[in-house]
Amino acid sequence: MSVRSSDEVVIVRGPGRALPAENGLSGLLAAYHLRTEAEKGAAVADVDGLPDRYRAEIADPRTAFADDAVLVAMSGGSAVGCLVVTAPAGGRSEIKRLWTDPALRGRGIASGLLDAALAHAAERGVGVLRLSVWVWRTGAVALYERFGFAVTESWDERDQLVCMERAV
Repeated sequence: MSVRSSDEVVIVRGPGRALPAENGLSGLLAAYHLRTEAEKGAAVADVDGLPDRYRAEIADPRTAFADDAVLVAMSGGSAVGCLVVTAPAGGRSEIKRLWTDPALRGRGIASGLLDAALAHAAERGVGVLRLSVWVWRTGAVALYERFGFAVTESWDERDQLVCMERAV
């Protein structure tokens, strides 16, 4: 896997590479899941209250995302943003877990991660990149639209989830 760099955004893992969990990736994933549960009206006090599948990602990202590419934005040796690109299947990959430290938003970290995700997908021969986002995350929806993602028919049955995709 090639390592791409755009300011502070680097792909730090592809299949078979180490994850920087000690530098904050697990913390970013925990913040993502805790915030999402709260926004869905199912707030939990801490990681122990999250569903098993989310706790597994936080506890061991290496295993949870074993076949996927985990992109991490680093600043001062710490993870400040993350994004997962699933392994291609049928010419498609999916973006998951885009999250940036709330204190650092507005600095282009999410855009850098999306740029790196698109480049990664292109290098892998992915034809379509897709994602799902909660309807109330209007800033994220607008960001994805700026990157050429368009709303498409839902592949997920969860209420208030917007499904989007774009050609790579």
